[in-house]
Amino acid sequence: MMISGSVALVTGANRGIGRRFAQQLLERGAKKVYATARNPSLVDLPGVEPLKLDITDPASVAAVAAAAHDVTLLINNAGISTYTNLIGGDLDKIRLEMDTHYYGTLNMARAFAPVLGANGGGAILNVLSALSWFSYDGANAYSAAKAAAWSLTNGIRLELREQGTLVTGVHLGAAATDMMAGYEGDLLDPADVARAALDGVESDAYEVVVDEWSATVKASLAGDPRLFYQAS
Repeated sequence: MMISGSVALVTGANRGIGRRFAQQLLERGAKKVYATARNPSLVDLPGVEPLKLDITDPASVAAVAAAAHDVTLLINNAGISTYTNLIGGDLDKIRLEMDTHYYGTLNMARAFAPVLGANGGGAILNVLSALSWFSYDGANAYSAAKAAAWSLTNGIRLELREQGTLVTGVHLGAAATDMMAGYEGDLLDPADVARAALDGVESDAYEVVVDEWSATVKASLAGDPRLFYQAS
């Protein structure tokens, strides 16, 4: 899958990592970049084609899939964090996390799978998280939704293999985006995240683990979870 000459669509492209994806796609020679957002007037990057999209609304997704029928690379980046726990948290916020990260990503994959197939296979890139692999008290709804999105990514990879569609998952720790405002730890540059992810697509990677922290978390899955949570 080559970025140069591709037709890409990025969800949540008005800011943060999504904006960096759109920018780097143009720099790498993408023929066209659809930059989507709930409010497309917030997309201010020259050279892209803004589209209105709410990934939790099937009608909105269907309309965008019909308009962007030439897509060869779908980047599912749109996300939300409500900082909600599962037991005492607001169920509406928990559902919003799942509707966005799981069902929203699934909506996009289902709508664009035939588009990608008709255009030669192409690729889907799902932005996941190190929190796909561990839970964090205070944001357990996010962890659960990202874990579901990780499983979804692995599943659709198998289902779309015959039509030649690459499905890549990207895992990262905390990045310097609006979502992480107030976080006091080390933050990744969103541009570095986008760069690593697109490099992964071009090398046909199934999974991109952006930073050392995420690699450490993934490695812990083979061990006793008690040890990981005692140390974290």
